[in-house]
Amino acid sequence: MDDAGAFGAHRGLLFSVAYRILGTAADAEDAVQDAWLRWSAADRADVAEPKAYLVRIVTNVALDRLKSARVRRETYVGPWLPEPMLTVPDAAEGSELAESVSMAMLVVLETLSPLERAVFVLREVFGFPHAEIAAALDRSEASVRQLGARARKHVQARRPRFAAAEGERRAATERFLTAALGGDINDLMEALAPDVTLWTDGGGKVRAALRTIQGADKVARWLEAVRDTSYAGVEPEQRRLRLVDLNGAPGLVFDGPDGPITAISVELDGAGRATAIHLVANPDKLRAVARGTVLPL
Repeated sequence: MDDAGAFGAHRGLLFSVAYRILGTAADAEDAVQDAWLRWSAADRADVAEPKAYLVRIVTNVALDRLKSARVRRETYVGPWLPEPMLTVPDAAEGSELAESVSMAMLVVLETLSPLERAVFVLREVFGFPHAEIAAALDRSEASVRQLGARARKHVQARRPRFAAAEGERRAATERFLTAALGGDINDLMEALAPDVTLWTDGGGKVRAALRTIQGADKVARWLEAVRDTSYAGVEPEQRRLRLVDLNGAPGLVFDGPDGPITAISVELDGAGRATAIHLVANPDKLRAVARGTVLPL
């Protein structure tokens, strides 16, 4: 296999690793491109395993990019959310890989240190041996195990505690949609868990709450206000809704005349009520959805 063929065979994996570390499709694509340039220029006479070598390159590129990205996020207007991406329903169904790209999980990963995040992604998501991760990060194996243990403990404490069964997610998301669009505040309240939290990411470019909104009453009224008024310059009658698979689970995309204006992911409890709603309206983060790019799980 030639150089381009070896890289192409693992490109989907490289993007998947970079996306989970960086949280945006655009940054992940840039990291993969940088990895290709380094791969093309490298002396590969001693490369016994291209997959491990390429993952090492893209992980370090992603970590370098994450440092500058975190500086930018400190001045971000309002809550920062990862960039949503389309997924394939059949591939996502019941998959741990799908859970690892859920919006809720990516939000949790944002709270890890860069090294913890890299170790968690490589070990817990993709199953790389500790020795390979240690070589990739230029750390001792003992250090990698400690980082992994801290990351696992942190994620387990913050990941969603109740999840609807896979077969119920789509129906529950549709019920939430019907309630959100139906105009009956009581129906909407019933679709929300009492302690539901709403994140809205407009990036200072689209109207959004500057802080998370908590509690069913406040969340319902915010959604009701957005439903009935112009949003992102698009009137209610101009908006079209799509039920799609977003980050490994059913999600919602609102389209205007020129493309997507919002993407919404909903986390559900065992009763099918929304416990967390992630609404991304920053147009810079809707490009992958607009292109129809599908995330390789």
